Amino acid sequence: MKIIECVPNFSEGRNIENINKILDAIKSVEGIKILDYEHDKDHNRTVVTFIGNPKNIGEAAFRGCKKASELIDLNKHNGEHPRMGATDVIPFIPVSDVSMKECVSIAEKLGERIWNELEIPVYLYEEAAKISGRKNLANIRKGEFEWLKENMDKRPPDFGDKIHPTAGITAVGAREFLIAFNVNLATNDLSIAKKIAKAVRFKNGGLRYVKALGFEIKERGIVQVSMNLTNYKKTPIYRVFEMIKSEADRYGASIIGSEIIGLTPMDSLIDVADFYLKLENFKKDQIFEGRIWE
Repeated sequence: MKIIECVPNFSEGRNIENINKILDAIKSVEGIKILDYEHDKDHNRTVVTFIGNPKNIGEAAFRGCKKASELIDLNKHNGEHPRMGATDVIPFIPVSDVSMKECVSIAEKLGERIWNELEIPVYLYEEAAKISGRKNLANIRKGEFEWLKENMDKRPPDFGDKIHPTAGITAVGAREFLIAFNVNLATNDLSIAKKIAKAVRFKNGGLRYVKALGFEIKERGIVQVSMNLTNYKKTPIYRVFEMIKSEADRYGASIIGSEIIGLTPMDSLIDVADFYLKLENFKKDQIFEGRIWE
């Protein structure tokens, strides 16, 4: 069975009514299944995870993007997470009997359609990128909506030639599985989170498959190291956690806890259990729930 995962990020994490309208738009496509969605008030962002096949996945993503453009005005938006669009990013991930090439094709067609029908310009990123520097989403989103509103000509999109006045710009791409992993620290000193994020992220000499930023979680009076792990097999969760723990110790801070946003492969958590429990001869088929659904 052909299965593709789509994980759009919407710049709305506070208005539950509007979040539900976006979810309803996605679910209105026959055969689409929403697996998970999480909204965060501080980040002011909602991450939706749904699956479908090559024939319906693009339509569902388009309907979600269209509804978000009707409901979200970035001129009135504020939150901890960087953003440039009402629908900030739409990645397609091959899951079963689907190639990365097919996901790239879907991303390209969707990007062109978003511009043609919604007049929202689109950057192609990761495996769909036409320009090597655009594989990294951070390079595209730098400056966010406010900078791009005045300077988009300095970073021309793949589709479109003018920014949408309220919905901004959207990035559409294809990639491998990504884990959104956050670690919360028992301090309100934002500079500590930023120093740790700099130490752990790859572009500053840290772990190879880690992107990281430091954020303030005002509602809880703490700070957070927020990360995307782009290859959990080569940079596993436990390695990231241990490095953050070590760095936090340097600044006299402790870890309150960690969280995974959205879904994660079972293998990634088995790796964590194996590391901390020092499991011997453990096999995936020893997991009870996995055997039930064989």
